[in-house]
Amino acid sequence: MEGLSSFLENNSIYIVMIIVLAIWLGIFLFIWDTDKKLEKVEKEFKEKEDEE
Repeated sequence: MEGLSSFLENNSIYIVMIIVLAIWLGIFLFIWDTDKKLEKVEKEFKEKEDEE
């Protein structure tokens, strides 16, 4: 366990970078998913508008 502790103390910048990368990945996936849902709603709205 001491090896892990010293690794984290000496390489804390890598831990921060991994956390930041995970946050950015989460933001990207959220925006991508929201975009796909919005495209579906826009398509349904356009089809309904064309029917009228």
